[in-house]
Amino acid sequence: MKESQESSVFRKEIVKVKASEIQYTTDTLAVEEPFEISISVLKATPPIFNKNISITMRTPGHDADLAVGFLFTEGILSTPEQVEQVLVSENKVNVFLRNSETLDLSQLERHFYTSSSCGVCGKSSIDAIKTVCQLDLNPKPLKVDPELIKTFPAILRARQEVFDKTGGLHAAVLFDIHGNLLDLREDVGRHNALDKLLGASFKANNLPLDDKLLLLSGRASFELIQKASMAGIQVVMAVGAPSSLAVKLAMEFNMTLIGFLYENRYNIYCGQERILAEHAVEMDH
Repeated sequence: MKESQESSVFRKEIVKVKASEIQYTTDTLAVEEPFEISISVLKATPPIFNKNISITMRTPGHDADLAVGFLFTEGILSTPEQVEQVLVSENKVNVFLRNSETLDLSQLERHFYTSSSCGVCGKSSIDAIKTVCQLDLNPKPLKVDPELIKTFPAILRARQEVFDKTGGLHAAVLFDIHGNLLDLREDVGRHNALDKLLGASFKANNLPLDDKLLLLSGRASFELIQKASMAGIQVVMAVGAPSSLAVKLAMEFNMTLIGFLYENRYNIYCGQERILAEHAVEMDH
């Protein structure tokens, strides 16, 4: 059987069996490959060269965004000015940092191996997961049209190009308060898709994202809420279910968390005051 590969999709000849019917056809799969993130800090004492920070399984594409976004959401980077250069080679990236004066080098002692499905499970301890936001936040009150939210899943599906081919990728999407899609990233891993999205905003010096809305194509896990909070996001929407820990963290950071977002329906788990009119906020007990 022949095989062919592009950057983010993989085509494989397969045998499809349905009842008594047998069909030879070609299936399109999402690519999953290892990705090594390392940093170099030339002005550190002593200098740091090619310090391996993470090995993750990811879908190729927007690799520089992924690396920078990961370093930001892990609390290693706080401003784009800290980055001198990003060199991407096959399945590897090295981020060159200007100096160590504004870096928390203690964070570099944490080593990770993360799978594409879960970024948390590879971390050395639970205490290391809850990273503190380093942005200077003073968010303005945010109000979102409850009817506008219902339109987001259809917009996501219309723009999720690789998912349409494979059915195997997650997406993280950024909207403005008027419902305009600003940016989208896809990856076989939920946390990678979000790191790519936030990394692009970080590189463009667009943080904090306190007036933007985040949509996740899958479920809302603890780590995704933590990453969103690092970028100052106040409203997170997910097509799937949130975990209990995700809801607790969203409440702690005064975020609005929406789950099971489909056309014409969704659940608000916390922060409903940003969505509903004051007189309409009544919770069943």
